[in-house]
Amino acid sequence: MYKKEPLPQEKHTNEELYRRQVETLKLFLSKHAITQAQFDKSYRDLTEKMHRTSSV
Repeated sequence: MYKKEPLPQEKHTNEELYRRQVETLKLFLSKHAITQAQFDKSYRDLTEKMHRTSSV
């Protein structure tokens, strides 16, 4: 049995991570996996935690 090499860790900026997370929230909302209220709270919390200004 061969040993798998670990994948190299990708480095992302906080900006990239924030945008990806917002896009994920938007996808969940569009697929009705979360409610508008859940989206709003998660978006607000994420924005606050990442020390960002709202952009939606």
